[in-house]
Amino acid sequence: MLLSLAIWVPILAGLLVLVAGGNAGGDRNAPMQRTIALWGALFGFLVTIPLYTGFSLQNPGMQFVERHEWIQRFNIYYHLGVDGISMLFIILNSFITPLVVIAGWTVIEKRVGQYMGAFLLMSGLLNGVFAALDGMLFYVFFEATLIPMFVIIGVWGGANRVYAALKFFLYTLLGSLLMLVALLYLYNKSGGSFAIMDWWKLPLPLDTQLGLFFGLLFAFAVKVPMWPVHTWLPDAHVEAPTGGSVVLAAIMLKLGAYGFVRFSLPILPDASRELAWMMIALSLIAVVYIGLVALVQTDMKKLIAYSSISHMGFVTLGFFIFNAYGVEGALVQMISHGFISAAMFLCVGVMYDRMHSRNIADYGGVVNTMPKFAALMMLFAMGNCGLPATSGFVGEFMVIMGAMKANFWLAFAAATTLVFGAAYTLWMYKRVIFGAVANDHVASLKDLNPREFLVLGALAIAVLAMGIYPLPFTEVMHASVNDLLRHVALPKY
Repeated sequence: MLLSLAIWVPILAGLLVLVAGGNAGGDRNAPMQRTIALWGALFGFLVTIPLYTGFSLQNPGMQFVERHEWIQRFNIYYHLGVDGISMLFIILNSFITPLVVIAGWTVIEKRVGQYMGAFLLMSGLLNGVFAALDGMLFYVFFEATLIPMFVIIGVWGGANRVYAALKFFLYTLLGSLLMLVALLYLYNKSGGSFAIMDWWKLPLPLDTQLGLFFGLLFAFAVKVPMWPVHTWLPDAHVEAPTGGSVVLAAIMLKLGAYGFVRFSLPILPDASRELAWMMIALSLIAVVYIGLVALVQTDMKKLIAYSSISHMGFVTLGFFIFNAYGVEGALVQMISHGFISAAMFLCVGVMYDRMHSRNIADYGGVVNTMPKFAALMMLFAMGNCGLPATSGFVGEFMVIMGAMKANFWLAFAAATTLVFGAAYTLWMYKRVIFGAVANDHVASLKDLNPREFLVLGALAIAVLAMGIYPLPFTEVMHASVNDLLRHVALPKY
């Protein structure tokens, strides 16, 4: 019941927001639509809290399971459940949604109901991806998340929004079609079952596993996004409205990485071990090369977008070194990146709302006119660099520890990239925030209003809490991660 609430409360709230607009009322009903959206988002977050408080730490299997017949003829079930790997992502998504609603409270003036409704619908669909235990149900939710994001970028985005939206949609849809072929093969091989947990037990020969691995790889690699299928992300981020960038970076990029840990590793363990060298190589290229690309960016949003690709490289690296430090570190990095990337994009949004520019060269000396904002952005910049006592340090440290257990030079290559992270983040921060006031536009900037302070303050607390005391995040993962690694260690042929 709890998982169904986590999925359907935001979706129903989103539909209610759309209905509240009416045909005649339009944007005159915006205050009511905003209020419904906020209460829907807050209630959607509250119903996910019992998932954490009622979670059994010793149980590595699925909890809060729901199973109902859906399409009987094809053995497709409405089958939901979470383990220590997926549960935190539902809570993260439900935590980010009210912040996005509050962040767009006065910024969005046209089609307010459609904007708020799209985010609520997407929140419910994303929770569905993380909770689905039926392969076809997973695919339906996985694909359905594209629609609201496509609309958000295409309607409320920048000048090149249609190009960016189409590129985002086509890249992710084409990758997913290969995943559908892989899922249908597994369905036939398992005797007509779409249950993901049944697929874990299939004795597949290595050549079959390799074919299926590449089928799933294209879908998940595009979503992460891994190098070289990452080119849609900077365009999508630059053109998306602030809220779109926040959800895209904080939640949607996690779908691909989650796919690896829910499908590729447990269902295709031999292929995962066989191709680990390739995944590690692609991850390190993303971490190093994309870090260098970020250094030369002049647009703040583009810089943070490339930074996201680099950080997600740490995630895929952690998964494919096959030890508990690496996998848990990768999962912690995903949660931390959700907080930090959301905060960084919101910071750019705060400045863009005032000056309508994302170019680093147009700023300078912002600390003189916006000291509260500068202090909070400093915290998030440090988190992006992986400073100890911020959430960014925990996951990266654990992945490097895991890499050290596997191979010293692997750990060395991963660790040197922290230098690039500090270089591009702090160089951007220095040019935007420090120095003398650069121009009259900067001189006239006003500091954070209470609404902006509330949103950034909530994320600042999350970044510090996770950095100082990560145990509440890591302890729920232990049993499920150890069970997954035991499974990956067993040969299937």
